[in-house]
Amino acid sequence: MTNDTTGHDDGHDLPDFDAGTEAAGPANAADYRSGYVAIVGRPNVGKSTLLNRLVGEKISIVSRKAQTTRHRITGILTDENAGHEAQFVFVDTPGFQTKYSNALNRAMNRGVTQALNDVDVVVMVVEAGRYGGADQQVVRLLPEGKPVVLAVNKIDRIADKGALLPFLAEVGQAHPWAAVVPVSAARGKQTAELLGEIRKHLPNEGLLFPEDELTDKSERFLAAEYIREKLFRLLGDELPYGATVEIEKFEVEPGQGTKGPLRRIFAAIVVDRDSHKPIVIGKGGETLKRIATEARQDMERLFDGKVYLEVWVKVKSGWTDDDRLLRSLGYE
Repeated sequence: MTNDTTGHDDGHDLPDFDAGTEAAGPANAADYRSGYVAIVGRPNVGKSTLLNRLVGEKISIVSRKAQTTRHRITGILTDENAGHEAQFVFVDTPGFQTKYSNALNRAMNRGVTQALNDVDVVVMVVEAGRYGGADQQVVRLLPEGKPVVLAVNKIDRIADKGALLPFLAEVGQAHPWAAVVPVSAARGKQTAELLGEIRKHLPNEGLLFPEDELTDKSERFLAAEYIREKLFRLLGDELPYGATVEIEKFEVEPGQGTKGPLRRIFAAIVVDRDSHKPIVIGKGGETLKRIATEARQDMERLFDGKVYLEVWVKVKSGWTDDDRLLRSLGYE
């Protein structure tokens, strides 16, 4: 049932490139590698798409709206293939924001700089054919003495393939990269080569997480992110930046017979102004209903179980520039 404030739902071939100049040495059981890898870059270069492609599951939400990622999202890939044994703990970061300054953007930028200091390897993502001031600002943040692999993403969008090699040569001079790897995260091109370059720089350590773990984020966190993704995807530029999601109740009921547990999730979409509320609700509540339906379907795939989801809209004026409200909404 849906009213004006609540929605619920129950129910082109590319050439191969030589990424590095150093040949990979022989690997064996004693050469098991694992470590943390930050994925950084300006907004909208495809960091979250790359994380999801590498992990093989949608861990980080994706939309065309800039700054969709607001938290440090961890995705875990355990590769047990002989000779390549490794566990990659990827940390997807918000796009480094240079245009606006409010408490939310400052918190996200702190997340980027902290991630750079906390990890073993950095992957900086740039967009093929586009390298400018915002990218250079991220380069200036890169820590000295830490291996940084440059992933040149969206190579499938380059119409003139002859322009790609000169671009790679140009960006190759911007920093002492450990390797430069052209990739298409959307199409899965050259991601194996990217993993190979990252692996060279991971410490020789054992597993950091269980082999079957995909993320260290809770189901409660992921539920909020999936709702926020649908919010941005369905409304795009109609919805101002000041919207987030707050999970008010998350209950897991034991399954009956062969059925798995049922998750009952109650969530509020938080907007900054009263005028934003009807935008989210839509005519007759249809937009809110669609947000809930599509988010629930994603949750059921990831959680591998049934989900009852109820969503409504509420206003918290000025939340994007209020440190106390940001903390209450889960922004560190």
